[in-house]
Amino acid sequence: MSARDAVAVTGIGLVTPAGVGAAATWAGLCAGRSMATTDPELTGLAVDISCPVTGFDGVALLGARLNRRLDPFSRFAVAAAREAVAEAGLGPEQWAAERVGVVLGVGGNSMGGTEVAIQKIQAGEPERVSAFALPRSLPNMAAAEAALDLGTQGPCFTVSSACASSTHAIGVARDLLLSGACDVVITGGTETARSRTASACFGRIGALSNRVDEPHLASRPFDLDRDGFVLGEGAGVLVMERVADARARGARIQAYLSGFGASSDAHHVTAPHPEGRGAIQAIRAALADAGLEPADIGHVNAHATSTPMNDVTEGWAISEVFGRSALPVTAFKGVIGHAMGAAGAIEAAGVVLSLRHGLLPPVANLDKLDPAIDLDVVTGRPRQVNRAPAVSTSFGFGGQNAALVFSPA
Repeated sequence: MSARDAVAVTGIGLVTPAGVGAAATWAGLCAGRSMATTDPELTGLAVDISCPVTGFDGVALLGARLNRRLDPFSRFAVAAAREAVAEAGLGPEQWAAERVGVVLGVGGNSMGGTEVAIQKIQAGEPERVSAFALPRSLPNMAAAEAALDLGTQGPCFTVSSACASSTHAIGVARDLLLSGACDVVITGGTETARSRTASACFGRIGALSNRVDEPHLASRPFDLDRDGFVLGEGAGVLVMERVADARARGARIQAYLSGFGASSDAHHVTAPHPEGRGAIQAIRAALADAGLEPADIGHVNAHATSTPMNDVTEGWAISEVFGRSALPVTAFKGVIGHAMGAAGAIEAAGVVLSLRHGLLPPVANLDKLDPAIDLDVVTGRPRQVNRAPAVSTSFGFGGQNAALVFSPA
């Protein structure tokens, strides 16, 4: 068996602004309507809009005690992990716990929880700071809580590479399977990026959209009038296992993880390389890892943050690898905003769903394609797509680049 078809995706779990659960998220993405809105938690800031997760009933999904203990980013991760594991038909009775790993990507820690603790300290009431304030906000705690909840005892850790975190996590999880270190890996990412600190800091950098009077039009990947991203949140989790193992137990294989590639720009703290060199390198590495040529790829799910520089350089990178307007390109951040470290996993899960349904969700708010971007971008309504491998890209501050190749089952 080749490396291209050695790892299977057998379960997906999603918690996003488009919906709670994979089915609800898929429906929201296909509807192509932005979830951005004015955020009461950001009142008084220059940018007070975000894409929040709504309709998430933590008590109903997790139980009152667990919901109370967990920070929101861990709540999202545990809920998504439970959904993915259930869909995979796995659990303590079907696996050897010490052979099951958990690898999640998190771009940062829980700023919202930290803000609450700081407010209490500044108010002269340090004794009111929760004893759980520190441990519950640690970046590794989402993976730890998922392992505690599911009873897994294999490798459990967090990958952090800014907005490429969960894409890197999925690649690392693949390697754990291929090396024989694990039989099953629960992987993906989670983030609650919509905090006052995040909004203030990203606003100062100039990364956020300033369309605060029209939040539903703010996130517009590849559009000529884009001016920045919108903070989002959520979690995406995939259950992965070796194909031979999945087939042996009669699992429904949803897609194959065929390739993974990564690179570093070594160029700038926040800006991508102006020629997209790192992005090109990562995409080509993923294709080589999958044993595929550019012509074998059926579509690209782009990182496409809606920032002026990122979208242009990514557009150039895609054109350089695949040719100008050579294949359809879609992107989800127009609908759900930017979930930072969780974005790559949410988009990877979306690619698997695209391959399953044979549809590409449209890019929201793309009214006029930037003439500097020569891509065939899906707009208006979902587009049917042929059964062919697909590429998903992620890029993060510090020049962190990653790409995945998924093939249809």
